[in-house]
Amino acid sequence: MLKIESTKLESYSSDHSTSPPVITMPRAFNAAHDLLERNILAGRSEKVAYIDDSGSYTYDDLKVRVNQSGNALRKLGLNMEDRVMIVHSDTIDFPAVFLGAIKVGIVPIAVNTLLTPSDYQFMMEDSRAKALIVASPFLDNLGEAIANSNHLEHIIVSGEPSPQHHHLQSLQSQSDGECEPAITSCDDTCFWLYSSGSTGAPKGTIHVHSSLAYTAELYAKPVLGIRETDIVFSAAKLFFAYGLGNGLTFPLSVGATTVLMSERPTPESVFKRLKDHQPTIFYGVPTLFGAMLADDNLPSRDEISIRVATSAGEALPAEIGNRWTSHFGSQILDGIGSTEMLHIFLSNRPDDLRYGSTGKPVPGYELRLVDEDGQNVPAGELGELQIKGPSAANLYWNQRQKSRETFCGEWTRAGDKYSVDDEGFFTYGGRSDDMLKVSGLYVSPFEVEGVLVSHNAVLEAAVVGDEDEDKLTKPRAYVVLVDSSCATSGLEDDLKEYVKSKLAPFKYPRWIEFVSELPKTATGKIQRFKLRQRTESE
Repeated sequence: MLKIESTKLESYSSDHSTSPPVITMPRAFNAAHDLLERNILAGRSEKVAYIDDSGSYTYDDLKVRVNQSGNALRKLGLNMEDRVMIVHSDTIDFPAVFLGAIKVGIVPIAVNTLLTPSDYQFMMEDSRAKALIVASPFLDNLGEAIANSNHLEHIIVSGEPSPQHHHLQSLQSQSDGECEPAITSCDDTCFWLYSSGSTGAPKGTIHVHSSLAYTAELYAKPVLGIRETDIVFSAAKLFFAYGLGNGLTFPLSVGATTVLMSERPTPESVFKRLKDHQPTIFYGVPTLFGAMLADDNLPSRDEISIRVATSAGEALPAEIGNRWTSHFGSQILDGIGSTEMLHIFLSNRPDDLRYGSTGKPVPGYELRLVDEDGQNVPAGELGELQIKGPSAANLYWNQRQKSRETFCGEWTRAGDKYSVDDEGFFTYGGRSDDMLKVSGLYVSPFEVEGVLVSHNAVLEAAVVGDEDEDKLTKPRAYVVLVDSSCATSGLEDDLKEYVKSKLAPFKYPRWIEFVSELPKTATGKIQRFKLRQRTESE
């Protein structure tokens, strides 16, 4: 007999009396509708949901803006499962359009605001997005991608109006503040995030409606301990998987208040928010924690209210964690997540923390370390990290082989090497491939090398990771010049600026070493492991 699916959306339920928590997910489920309604039904309509650089907004304000955004997209002719790309800074309009799209069944694609025109053009064509929502400061950088798009039907500019395009705030003001949600299923495509590939080509990572709830119920509540009374602030932006959980899913799941910041996270900008708004939970990355601790204007313990901090994106050096706790008295819960798993699946926790490790598996996730033959490795030995958990992405869009290599049945390959000790603490051992993580972001050596060799002075180049004074990974380039007599510090500086002009600035090599030749195999492949060995020995 044919079973007719429910046409009434339901909320999920959770039981935290067990470990892992038991999450009961209904078939008819819309993630945006659930995140909003659970707060309205709990009586939080007048509670502040967001504080951005322009003001504060209650949960009722947020619901109205979400509904207006969803209705506006519908009025433009977008339908369920159509895709809309979002290039936006962290203001109230990010959650408004992201959740607004989801509520009406449209699929938002949140992308990095720091990319190059060619990156945007690739993502636009790869995703076949029918609409683009872009904050006005980023519009010029997307001009080429917009002009060359074969699929875009609507460009919606947020902030300063553009005569040639729709204006987001005008569309919102002209739209109804009530909105009927789309009847989606828990397994429907909800949103995309782009993940860097080992060759530098981004991969559209597809998540379903239930994924957001699982990360909140399995990590944010039992491990992080987030609660309604918290004020949260994430230096990681909302377009990252890490930042999306930090600043949207987690606080909305409990009715907390979130501080948003449009500008780049520097010690100065972060200190201002920590002192002005007194967040109790702060989400950062190791590079930022190190820079904050080294800053002359580091606040004293009694100037801020952080009760717990988290770190992800790259391994947190033990020294930084210990210095933070010594100064502020609070802990940094170092963990690891991924775009593919949506958020943190391995983490330290307040009552079980060891700096220098990435902690233990988050309840509800299973981890294993395997060798090249897929066999479990003994305790203390390095193995490839694989994860089984309910927030795993469905697949990479239009990349079947990559999907098959990464999503192996119930297990997802992280691309990282780890070891685990007899007490169950996992310790990071490096990438399984040649990818680097710089300031929490993946950098492809091949991409940087490609730019370097496009310079007329460069014959060959190879890029590997090296550690700076804070034990954080940065790119180091080994360069063979066309004319070795040109090897000067001036050329080194020129090459760094050249890479910055072609790629996102965080990808440029912090050190450039001129060499006469690069180590290669008999077939001509560069042996990066020899360069890594050389770097480690210096």
